[in-house]
Amino acid sequence: MSKQDTNVDPAQYIIKDEPYYEPVGDEIALYEAAYNARMPMMLKGPTGCGKSRFVEYMAYKLGRPLITVACNEDMTASDLVGRFLLDADGTKWQDGPLTTAARIGAICYLDEVVEARQDTTVVIHPLTDHRRSLPLDKKGELIEAHPDFQLVISYNPGYQSLMKDLKQSTKQRFGGLDFDYPEEKIEIAIVSKESGIDEVTAGKLVQIAHRARNLKGHGLDEGISTRLLVYAGQLINKGVEPVSACNMTMVTPLTDDPDMRETLAAAVSTFFVSE
Repeated sequence: MSKQDTNVDPAQYIIKDEPYYEPVGDEIALYEAAYNARMPMMLKGPTGCGKSRFVEYMAYKLGRPLITVACNEDMTASDLVGRFLLDADGTKWQDGPLTTAARIGAICYLDEVVEARQDTTVVIHPLTDHRRSLPLDKKGELIEAHPDFQLVISYNPGYQSLMKDLKQSTKQRFGGLDFDYPEEKIEIAIVSKESGIDEVTAGKLVQIAHRARNLKGHGLDEGISTRLLVYAGQLINKGVEPVSACNMTMVTPLTDDPDMRETLAAAVSTFFVSE
């Protein structure tokens, strides 16, 4: 291993404070079993339902470094694996996040992996089967993944299309966990805890979200996420009038359609009266 490789400090990727996560089923035990088997994992669920928080919580619980990559359509294989860079002394190799994770035994989390190009995602294949290795073709090096390394990907099935979906050759390398918005009682507890508002107010926000989620596929591409409910609660906790807080976090970001905005605003006014 080169000097550059040994300079990576795993401690910088350790989550020091316990993230708040409210379990909704047996997902914690299932993930722990998958990690113990070093099984690559796929988390599927709608936007803002807690997938990323779950990964952070599990990394904390397992005491493993976590390296997160927000995937996008411009991301290349080099962005994941690494590249040669020019400096004053000539050229040097700079590991990408996937390579770093494989070297130090971190959990590598590729968030919204379907946003990446398919010719980019194929680089993960050797790490997700019996080989557990990563070839650095440009460098002429083959990395054997650290025994503690695990790859986790997530995506929103609601955004799947023929153009944006994982190949079967990729899907069938992963175990999978389904995520959805929590049941009402749990979601109220989450919103109250995360935003600092009382459970009665949190309950009103959750009821608004339920009404909006029923509109998915009928004018809305996606329902109001738990994340947006927390945002609304945080504004209310800071003294913002509830209707304004809801419009700012749960109506305006969701749609530009005037009729749909009016429908959502009506749902808000059902539970909160503008002052």
